[in-house]
Amino acid sequence: MVRTPLTPWERRRGERLGALLREARGERSMVEIAAAAGLSVETLRKIETGRAPTPAFFTIAALASVLGLSMERLASVAAAGADTEERAALTA
Repeated sequence: MVRTPLTPWERRRGERLGALLREARGERSMVEIAAAAGLSVETLRKIETGRAPTPAFFTIAALASVLGLSMERLASVAAAGADTEERAALTA
């Protein structure tokens, strides 16, 4: 299966998500958060740096729970800067 290349907006969305997760992690270590969320440290590192801009829903849900973030907050950050067509795709 060939994966469709990500758009520039999708890449920026992944970077915004990663920045929010990094900020929410604060002084806690990546090891601590990854273990609590049931992820590898490398997966968390890739998400936080934007190298994994489209992580699985349950991965993000686990991180949100561990970091005390609401899914609504994550969605609003992900949708920031979306143009009309991209925003419509997010709400479809």
